[in-house]
Amino acid sequence: MTERVRVIVVDDHAVVRAGLRALLGGDEGVEFVGEARTAGEAVRLAGAHRPDVVLMDLQLGDGVDGVEATRRLRALEDPPQVLVLTTYDADTDINRAIDAGATGYLLKAGPPEELFQAIRSAARGQTTLSPEIASRLLRRSRSPEQALSDREVEILELLAQGLGNRDLARRLFISEATVKTHLVHIYTKLGVDSRVAAVNAAVERRLIRLDGTPPQR
Repeated sequence: MTERVRVIVVDDHAVVRAGLRALLGGDEGVEFVGEARTAGEAVRLAGAHRPDVVLMDLQLGDGVDGVEATRRLRALEDPPQVLVLTTYDADTDINRAIDAGATGYLLKAGPPEELFQAIRSAARGQTTLSPEIASRLLRRSRSPEQALSDREVEILELLAQGLGNRDLARRLFISEATVKTHLVHIYTKLGVDSRVAAVNAAVERRLIRLDGTPPQR
């Protein structure tokens, strides 16, 4: 008999946790070993139950997001693989999660079979991405000259909060002239000619998200 993959679910919504618990319970290849609402609970559970895979939402309930929770889990002595399962599909979220050590990134809208396959792949240490995410990253890799740098994405996130050039310069510890140079590059890459248009284009292309959540870096 094939050994089952031990899984912990981390999500701040009880209904979502219950749904995933029921879904995972229907797969003979998966063993549900616990659920957590916060990053702290996730780390404690992982230390106690030694899961193979942690399904991680990005928005958690204790002020510490799923990216930081991922980083803490991957820093454990015997770290589990972390598979992000979220509704957020902005490039900045994807990049931060992968940089923190996530082995995969799935969207909650995907079919159950996609989740089960991803769990098995993650348990083997293999990277798994939702088809929509993989396609977008592939398109970006084919046009690297149009890809925004991390600094440019950060500036876009601050623009979305309404910061002017002077405030941007103070927040990022750079000169206003440097801010203006970054804006020129951003406008060129996005094919726009104003701050509002740049933010709108970035949201439409899922480079950043507007949900009232400040950027967390």
